[in-house]
Amino acid sequence: MITDKHRSSTDLSAPACQNAMADRCAVQAGLNSEIEAAVRRALQEDVGSGDATTVWTVPEQVRAEARILARESGIVAGLAVAAQVFAAVDPAVSFHIAVNDGARVKPGDIIAHVRGSVRPILTAERTALNFLQRMSGIATLTDRYVTAVAGTDAVILDTRKTAPGLRTLDKWAVRLGGGQNHRMGLFDMVLIKENHIAAAGSITAAVNTVRTHNRAGLPIEVEVQGERELEEALTLAVDRIMLDNMSLKAMERAVRLTAGKVSLEASGGVNLEMVRKIAMTGVDYISVGALTHSAPSLDISLKLVK
Repeated sequence: MITDKHRSSTDLSAPACQNAMADRCAVQAGLNSEIEAAVRRALQEDVGSGDATTVWTVPEQVRAEARILARESGIVAGLAVAAQVFAAVDPAVSFHIAVNDGARVKPGDIIAHVRGSVRPILTAERTALNFLQRMSGIATLTDRYVTAVAGTDAVILDTRKTAPGLRTLDKWAVRLGGGQNHRMGLFDMVLIKENHIAAAGSITAAVNTVRTHNRAGLPIEVEVQGERELEEALTLAVDRIMLDNMSLKAMERAVRLTAGKVSLEASGGVNLEMVRKIAMTGVDYISVGALTHSAPSLDISLKLVK
């Protein structure tokens, strides 16, 4: 969905809360059910009929504390998901956070304490860390992009290039890293792209057809690939225009031509080396698929305390 560009990731009044994107409002908006479903699938995949190694090597009565530790610097995301994993394996296992989601950590920092029977702790370990490492990696990479454009008016957005079945969690991690969410899916925003335009015959035809069906008033964004298409899109009073794979000079011309009449989003081939230069052209938004499809997992481990 299109969001207001200066809203905080924890702004409970933000429309993004309705889609379980923001931090504190996420559970309120139904994120609990998303977490539970993802955790069920992940545990079934990993544990299946049982953890043979742990059951055969660890006596049932052994109890301990484990610490979840950062092994590199980054932004923590996904603690609620990790906690749910341990609770799903054994509700008696306690999970106490040492830092909050969105916090910066450095190597050696304790992220959480887990206490209880060792068997369920070890059974849940990999699944919990998989979620925590992936979400923290996304949040950390997002933070790097947000930092790179600091001092400009550009807002970093994610895309639909998420892991299948994990979109809500991926996009939540983007929010925790300081970015904002683009549309959640195909249902909450109209984004008319190159193939839609080709099939409809023109940008004008595509937009006009959408408006005959858009009773819900979904925001309309149009992708353009050059100045001629931009000029056509500007006559249609759409909500946002996406500048697809344009050069820096072409984006600067687009900003001048648009003159603030509609928000502009830069998209395509964005990387950390180029993102600030893109932001300096004056575009309002920069969408980055790499936030969710190429973020390296943050190195996080679980260690039993003797």
